[in-house]
Amino acid sequence: MADLRINLAGIKSPNPFWLASAPPTNSGYQVQRAFEAGWGGAVWKTLGEPILNVTSRFAAVSYNGQRVAGFNNIELITDRPLEVNLKEIYETKKRFPDHAIIVSLMVEPKQEKWHEIVKKVEDVGVDGLELNFGCPHGMAERGMGSASGQVPELVEKQTYWVKEVARTPVIVKLTPNITDITVTAEAAARGGADAISMINTINSLAGVDLDSWNTVPHVGGKGAHGGYCGPAVKPIALNMVAECARNPLFNVPISGIGGISNWQDAAEFILMGATGVQVCTAAMHHGFSIVEDMIDGLNNYLDDKGIASVMDLVGRTVPRYSDWGNLDLNYKIVAEINNDVCINCNKCHIACEDTSHQCIDLYSESGRPMLKVREEDCVGCNLCSIVCPVDGAITMVERKSNIAPMTWNERQSLISNFAR
Repeated sequence: MADLRINLAGIKSPNPFWLASAPPTNSGYQVQRAFEAGWGGAVWKTLGEPILNVTSRFAAVSYNGQRVAGFNNIELITDRPLEVNLKEIYETKKRFPDHAIIVSLMVEPKQEKWHEIVKKVEDVGVDGLELNFGCPHGMAERGMGSASGQVPELVEKQTYWVKEVARTPVIVKLTPNITDITVTAEAAARGGADAISMINTINSLAGVDLDSWNTVPHVGGKGAHGGYCGPAVKPIALNMVAECARNPLFNVPISGIGGISNWQDAAEFILMGATGVQVCTAAMHHGFSIVEDMIDGLNNYLDDKGIASVMDLVGRTVPRYSDWGNLDLNYKIVAEINNDVCINCNKCHIACEDTSHQCIDLYSESGRPMLKVREEDCVGCNLCSIVCPVDGAITMVERKSNIAPMTWNERQSLISNFAR
């Protein structure tokens, strides 16, 4: 079996699967249940000045029969006294000394406030701190969360304040509600962050009830924007992790968050530069036991690839991720249809005819309907293979070209040089 232990900026964990700071990590009872189930670490639900929550506070977006394709919440940070949380953190760490306990923190952007809470939390024996600069609702209206996380100067300054007194590694949790997340990632690094985590939730409104006209969720007939997470946000989160991982000005470890529901999702984030991952929505949907399949699946994957340690997987795809201008304009793939497998639903033909490049022909052979791709007109867009409901019916295949590879940037350089 592969070695699943990770070391994220000095925070050691028996595996890369952590629970994110959220409802599943609201109490010692929950975190201890999670560790018993096999989770390697947990980021304790954000501590600060206890707040008052509202009801209701959760909503889900389901799509095409899939429950909880996306998840929305208007819940805030902990509503339990700081002393109670600290007592439970101490007890949990004492019972599970080999598991990672990181505590999420959020206070006003004042140096003395950060110093005070950091000292209190570290005194109970945590493995690290996560600074919540990402919460997009409620706390942001009070000048915290994403209100700080959207301002690089505040990210840098507050990280620096924490590092002035912190004795454990400091992770900065970034908001995705920003034009370029690498800017705030660089600010966190300048402030001394030992690692970053991303993404926090995305500003959202889950929906509107067409009968009552209330927002979903609503509180006594009034609604507010919330934070969106779950499988639907995974592509956004994966891109943001990748952008930071490949940024030459940024060189600190990453804890990946956003729509991670199984071991495959986790492996993608790790390949794209995350040292470990954090999970919330999937645990809320299916319970803590999902980590068993995550551990087994990642173990088997690493064994199949002949990789001894999950740390050897970190960032392996990053060199393959670039800008559009560096892609080969002369690379060619086309669609091939296997009529022996095809069920003649014609979804590929309709999609290509109506919305792509009209390169799939319908014809009949011995009275049987058939489909064929005109390769000279196929642009290899993948649409037909995406809409096809049958595995193996459509394959995208490479066609060798006699034309040398050339990127857009190289082409523009040649044009520029010729013009001189």
